[in-house]
Amino acid sequence: MTTFEEQATVHAFRDDALGEHDAVGLAAAIRRGEVGAAEAARDAAERVRDVEDRLHAVQVHIDAPSHAPGPGQGAFAGVPTFVKDNTDYLGLPTGHGSTAFTPRVARRHAPFARQLLSSGVTVLGKTRLPEFGFSPATEYEAAEPVRNPWNTGYSAGGSSGGSAALVAAGAVPIAHANDGGGSIRIPAACCGLVGLKPTRGRVVTNAQSRQLPLDIVSDGIVSRSVRDTAAFLAAAETHWRNPKLPPVGLVEGPSERRLRIGFLVDSPNGVPADTATRTAVMDTVATLERLGHTVEPVELRLDPRFTDDFLTYWGMLSFLLGVTGRTLGADFDRHRMDGLSRGLREEYLKSWRRTPGVLRRLKRTREAYAAAFRGLDLVLTPVLAHTTPRIGHLSPTVPYATLVERILAYVAFTPVNNVVGTPSISVPAPSATEEGLPIGVMFSGRPGSERTLLDVAYTLEADRPFRRIQDA
Repeated sequence: MTTFEEQATVHAFRDDALGEHDAVGLAAAIRRGEVGAAEAARDAAERVRDVEDRLHAVQVHIDAPSHAPGPGQGAFAGVPTFVKDNTDYLGLPTGHGSTAFTPRVARRHAPFARQLLSSGVTVLGKTRLPEFGFSPATEYEAAEPVRNPWNTGYSAGGSSGGSAALVAAGAVPIAHANDGGGSIRIPAACCGLVGLKPTRGRVVTNAQSRQLPLDIVSDGIVSRSVRDTAAFLAAAETHWRNPKLPPVGLVEGPSERRLRIGFLVDSPNGVPADTATRTAVMDTVATLERLGHTVEPVELRLDPRFTDDFLTYWGMLSFLLGVTGRTLGADFDRHRMDGLSRGLREEYLKSWRRTPGVLRRLKRTREAYAAAFRGLDLVLTPVLAHTTPRIGHLSPTVPYATLVERILAYVAFTPVNNVVGTPSISVPAPSATEEGLPIGVMFSGRPGSERTLLDVAYTLEADRPFRRIQDA
């Protein structure tokens, strides 16, 4: 690939059925009869073909989508989308981004796939992710990485990197994502999108998550507008709602409520944010204050062992995959897992006896989190400690010790919400890197506080609309 291509901005926006619609806008056009669902699917597939040779975001295409409902069947009836390739979709293989096995074709939809389909979307295929979703960059040992459409020399983030790249490039309005340590919010930040990790139990839980000693994974979407994310949550609730959580309903814009918001710029585990990231957070603080919110510094006092404990838990997940991998494919070979997965597993085997203490401490993190929120509605932080890295910086070909050091210096804010089970949203900051890449800022809340998160995200979007790739 040439140097010019590595530095290209790639988008698919054009005058077709999709136009510049977000998912809410496209669904409305379909309901009004201005656009047909089949036409929208056809034009989205064409957009995907136009960008795929430069973004490498797609794992599987569906030549003739079978789920193309008519107008009125769901909030997103007829809106084209993709499912992430760690979630079963009837008739398609589930590869988990791994070459350690030959994927089997799914015999049924995963519970979350059914919930997503209930909104009326038309699924066009599956998006790529790093092996088993472990990495914050969607890169591989022996395959093309998923590239950032704002600048293809840079990472699209991970693990929902394929989904984020397609949405940011305008190929589809929304795409499925899930988050076990930041994997919705990280690629949203890298690609200038909205990415909400819901409260644990807000959407249906897949079987694998229910088997974990600590369920850290939540499903959702990445989108280009706050209203798409809000509409997704409302639609998901019409399929299934957790009675233990307050309903979200349809949030349609900012409220008049003035919030008390804490902020921190350097991570609780001591990783400092870089200059561009600090600027993005402090600019957001100034905007919130100008709009009448009260913003004040806050401390989140985590156990000093939190980072090591989360890394141990991460390693345990890789170890369990190595043990149970034949349930994914009869030819599963843990030795064919990539360098990050193998390294996590090998390190876990050195310290597995710590597991009971690790789990106890991680579960106690909710106490420190709750203490930080006393008197506050939300907490504002960076999504990531530094701006989007170049392709290769977080490649699984990097020696394990160096790679983990780099990951921990990058992913320093997002895992807390996965451990505690609280909701958190990434929204684009008005500022960008010197290379024009997006920077994300993150708001976190108490369990069940998605309405408040959407409220503040709407407020920022209305005050200064998010940057558009077609204007870059």
